[in-house]
Amino acid sequence: MSVATLSLRLEIAKRHLESARAYMLKLVEDLNDEEWFWTPQPAVTHIAWQVGHLAMAEYGLTLFRQRGRQEVDAELMSSQFRKLFAKGSEPATTDRSEYPAPREILTVLHRVHQQMLTELPSFDGDQLDEPVDPPHSVFSTRYGALLFAGDHEMLHAGQIGLLRRLMGKSPLR
Repeated sequence: MSVATLSLRLEIAKRHLESARAYMLKLVEDLNDEEWFWTPQPAVTHIAWQVGHLAMAEYGLTLFRQRGRQEVDAELMSSQFRKLFAKGSEPATTDRSEYPAPREILTVLHRVHQQMLTELPSFDGDQLDEPVDPPHSVFSTRYGALLFAGDHEMLHAGQIGLLRRLMGKSPLR
């Protein structure tokens, strides 16, 4: 997809999310499987939940809130995956067998992102200014949902960065 095929508004949203994604992926690229499930004490979260939640959130913000549920969505992630990582879910910190392996979590993350890039040009137009349903506390329009996707990713990248520091890893920035 060339830059010329996107409006300036969609290009801004795309670049915002792409820069957040690139930073987040840098944070997890050197982690082994054990580190994905390392949990500080008191137990609050782990990187596996953070990254799985980002896949779920990108789906919700950049696909579902833009065009509703589609048949292709079942191929993006299972309903079990959605339930594990949905807003309001709590990371299981004692039993990592409840979760997919890190490689599978990354596969879903990349699959959702690729679908968003494929569909993004079709979201252009007046529908970007339509209100989202159900309402959200941070944004009110479909375009707002696209922009928030990058902000949300950076919020969780910060949590991943903190977990890395608690593991004794050096900061990236």
